[in-house]
Amino acid sequence: MAVTIGELVIADAPSAWEALGLRMDEGRCRIGAVRLRFAGSGSGRGITGWALRGYGGAPLDGLPEAHADAPEPDGPAPEHPLGVTRVDHVVAMSPDLDRTVAALEAAGLDLRRVREEPTPAGSPRQAFFRLGEAILEVIQQPEHTIADRDAPARLWGLALIARDLDAAAALLGERAKPVRDAVQAGRRIMPLAREAGLSAPVALMSE
Repeated sequence: MAVTIGELVIADAPSAWEALGLRMDEGRCRIGAVRLRFAGSGSGRGITGWALRGYGGAPLDGLPEAHADAPEPDGPAPEHPLGVTRVDHVVAMSPDLDRTVAALEAAGLDLRRVREEPTPAGSPRQAFFRLGEAILEVIQQPEHTIADRDAPARLWGLALIARDLDAAAALLGERAKPVRDAVQAGRRIMPLAREAGLSAPVALMSE
């Protein structure tokens, strides 16, 4: 059975995301096949946990222990006023990309490729794992940011697909940064700004 992302746990209040145009159901929302659960600002910062379907429990090089009890999606996901339709990718950071890739492969995650090119943010290399509808992108931390090469990998941020990126930009206003070309050819990306009030870096992307 393929390993897929069922749920992401985020240390924000549901109201912060609802204010951006996401529909909530008892403190959670579903975007495509992935459910976001909001644990409140007192539970930490950023993405603090996740659930993986088909996961056998092997170590993930310091990424949060992944509970395997996320149910399969039941029926179509709700329509969100923001126009987001699915999670494009989840980003993890590692001070040692080769070590993290080896651990994730040993745990049964599906490595698709390693990109040996720098990103605009300075990451020299990235690895991409297909986890169902979404991609897990593991990035090598830039050398100058590494304080401890033995430190664990960590979940960092996520990108969501928006049906109409320009309409989403108009809805968000100053809570989003300007739309720009993405690394992926023919696609555009819009990072959310500090004014969005989220504890994890989030971006919206075109298909």
